[in-house]
Amino acid sequence: MTDTLTIKTPDDWHLHLRDGAMLRAVAAESARHFARAIIMPNLVPPVVTGAHAAEYRDRILAALPEGADFTPLMTLYLTEDTDPDDLARAHADGLITAVKLYPAGATTNSASGVANFDRVRPVLEKMAEIGCPLCVHGEVTDSEIDIFDREAVFIERVLDPIRRATPGLRVVMEHITTMQGVEYASEGGPELGATITTHHLVINRNHILAGGIKPHYYCLPVAKREEHRLALRRAATSGDPTFFLGTDSAPHTDANKLLPCGCAGCFTATNTLSILAEVFEAEGTLDRLESFTSINGPKFYRLPMNEKTITLTKGDPVEYPSHIDTDDGPVTMFDPMMPLHWRVTR
Repeated sequence: MTDTLTIKTPDDWHLHLRDGAMLRAVAAESARHFARAIIMPNLVPPVVTGAHAAEYRDRILAALPEGADFTPLMTLYLTEDTDPDDLARAHADGLITAVKLYPAGATTNSASGVANFDRVRPVLEKMAEIGCPLCVHGEVTDSEIDIFDREAVFIERVLDPIRRATPGLRVVMEHITTMQGVEYASEGGPELGATITTHHLVINRNHILAGGIKPHYYCLPVAKREEHRLALRRAATSGDPTFFLGTDSAPHTDANKLLPCGCAGCFTATNTLSILAEVFEAEGTLDRLESFTSINGPKFYRLPMNEKTITLTKGDPVEYPSHIDTDDGPVTMFDPMMPLHWRVTR
């Protein structure tokens, strides 16, 4: 029985670090086990220009623990006023790695997102020309569409038309949550990738709603039926290079999670690798964990794989703190509802 596993140091291809006191509290949690991360730009105000990205990158670097070996990969927040030339300069300079599309109103701090997709067509065409990936929050926001159907409808109404109209555009379907997302991504060819979160491999919608509302399992896109969770697990553990890890670790203080209209997001940065090792072991695919966490993402983003490695060791149950403290209040850590026996030992 395998009780140690050495893999290339993982990357996180979808991460929220926030800003200010929250950034200073959570940056170390990702830097401990990950070499790089795609940083989400949905701050208030959002990161919409190359200058904004440079300033945010500097704040992240300043928040890291001394000696941390962690590279934030910056993104721009796509708006209907995004300047294609500013975007192209930032990409050419290596300042940004991708651009993030939020449909207006889809998730936390997405009010500045895109409502009229025709208005961003010149930007998308420029991105296809220069090879800059588009990271997509794949949900429609129409109030008449059931929240559990919004990903599937987005693929049909928005994503597929965008890709057909913009040949060569490289797209990442972020945090997919449905069988339809898995199927579309797996058939999309080399210019389409998809991230899968840690928590969507563990929870379904019953975990949020059955037996009382569990605010710390509420996320967007919301967890779906069990059949969708199982489809995600099959995709993540398949070895298919289309799929790679994007934790979507999204810290909110407990005060903001427990409001009558609470924030969406699961904070998984600290215990993600322990959880993933349990998931892959349960599926009999522990040998594919490295592909999902450390190989498929760099290949899609055309970046070198990490040369350093980490080792996970299986032993007595791992105890993680229930929360981390910030100057703004505690942040509850995601509880996977199962014993975790794998830990990062070096």
